[in-house]
Amino acid sequence: MDTRNTKVMNRFDVTSRLIAKLKNEEAVIGGIGNTNFDLWAAGHRPQNFYMLGSMGLAFPIALGVALAQPDRRVFALEGDGSLLMQLGTLSTIATLKPKNLTMIVMDNGIYQITGAQPTPAAGIADLVAIAAGSGLTNSSWAADEDDFERLIDEALEASGPSLIAARIDDKPGVGTTRRDPVQIRERFMHGLGVREPL
Repeated sequence: MDTRNTKVMNRFDVTSRLIAKLKNEEAVIGGIGNTNFDLWAAGHRPQNFYMLGSMGLAFPIALGVALAQPDRRVFALEGDGSLLMQLGTLSTIATLKPKNLTMIVMDNGIYQITGAQPTPAAGIADLVAIAAGSGLTNSSWAADEDDFERLIDEALEASGPSLIAARIDDKPGVGTTRRDPVQIRERFMHGLGVREPL
């Protein structure tokens, strides 16, 4: 799909649409900054993990969760700038083929949280084409909100990794994540059933 034909959507809105579809304790890994601020505001759940300060690690962490818990659906939310810092993870995910992993790229073409500097790929690189070229054949641009929901429904039934990219506006995140790494880790591990609550 030509990205010029995709609607510019709102990150909080599409994040809320994702969370509304999760009924089976699916894990969600939120990338740094506005991506996880909106995840927090869209519906705090013990199965949500909120990245703090490390660009580009939402997809690698989600890969680890997907491999460790193959019967649990895992979603990762990442910004375009963060993904550009870890493009190699796409070919790793394509090679390992976790059947339960869906990656969602929120693409506004800027490093929003640090001052809205344009990313090197803004207007030049097609992140879906890069993902497909890395071996993630089930990669698509969401044309609009309805198409985003359709792609999420497909991902919930997919038998391999999926990548969904959404063009988003530059509105700030709606919430603010509590910045306590130990609390985030412990709540998430409890939410995944691998540790008793403190």
